[in-house]
Amino acid sequence: MIQIKCHAELVVRDVDGREASLTDVVPLLALVDETGSIAQAAERRGLSYRHAWGLLRALEERLGGALIAKERGRGSQLSALGEAVLRAQRLCVERLDGNMQALASEVASDLNRWLSPPSLNVRIYASHGYAVAALVTALVASDLPVDIKYRDSADAIAALARGECDLAGFHLPRGEFRDACAAVYRRWLDPDRHVLIHLTRRKQGLFLARGNPKRIGSLRDLSRDDIRFVNRQPGSGTRMLLDLALTRIGIDPERVNGYASAELTHSAIAAFVASGMADVGFGVEPAAHHFGLDFIPVVDEDYYFACERSRLAREPLAAVVALLRSEAFRAGVAGLQGYDPRACGTVVDLEEGLAAASADESGKTQ
Repeated sequence: MIQIKCHAELVVRDVDGREASLTDVVPLLALVDETGSIAQAAERRGLSYRHAWGLLRALEERLGGALIAKERGRGSQLSALGEAVLRAQRLCVERLDGNMQALASEVASDLNRWLSPPSLNVRIYASHGYAVAALVTALVASDLPVDIKYRDSADAIAALARGECDLAGFHLPRGEFRDACAAVYRRWLDPDRHVLIHLTRRKQGLFLARGNPKRIGSLRDLSRDDIRFVNRQPGSGTRMLLDLALTRIGIDPERVNGYASAELTHSAIAAFVASGMADVGFGVEPAAHHFGLDFIPVVDEDYYFACERSRLAREPLAAVVALLRSEAFRAGVAGLQGYDPRACGTVVDLEEGLAAASADESGKTQ
């Protein structure tokens, strides 16, 4: 079985047509930022000092500005331009990574049909999430062929009803908005035909620049004129939850500055805030910590996979459930901040899973 990888790369071209890749230089810049030393950064990258300087100078020539600011007694620090280059590459990767992983999986799945005997691929349509990504990685490591497509929660559930996937990943808030969100998915789900597999509980909340310079305290602050918000795409479970939460506290979502924006992953939202292109976003906690952002928890959620009841005990789903219940996988998900996988792999009747969680477990939106 072959595997395909797909990477995003930013290439700078100057007026003379000379090119330099940010991908080659950004890891070096990140280490300079971390260590305060070009020499240490070069050593950790396995490069000579001369070669490292050559990479930096080549990019500086094409950009027309210095990437490193040297100050007596302070070693090497990134210049404002250097910091902007670092943010640009990170933003590129985080905005595109989910879609590119899905594309690579689709290409590999198609090629493998011609290169190897038919196999029982696990077809997953799922709302983007860190635990889902961890599952895909674990399946590949276990040599279980997987075809992952990141889709809106509603699209994933609809695809399951049409027989286009084996597992449909979606998430539901615990508490007051659960019934409203569950109603969206009930139109495609049949209690006699479908069951749910619990993946994890997780926290969603506000992403803020470190130190919270805008003094944002809750969802109510999204109505402020000086706040720039970055949003998930229409149809996503996160967008649906935000619509409900803002309406409940008397805020018209359409009046929020930036509410019409549309990003496809939690990482892309965090990258926007980290780059200074937005003041606040909304998503899962690991994305905030990955980018060094402050995080204000707002709501707890359950993430489920829906599947056909009749296929649960057969391969490949039986292997997936066994993996979800393994200590190794649960330990990996437990390492994600704001994630609780204690019920991971538990099979739940449809109506029981869609029903509202008890008030003492749910938390309140702010």
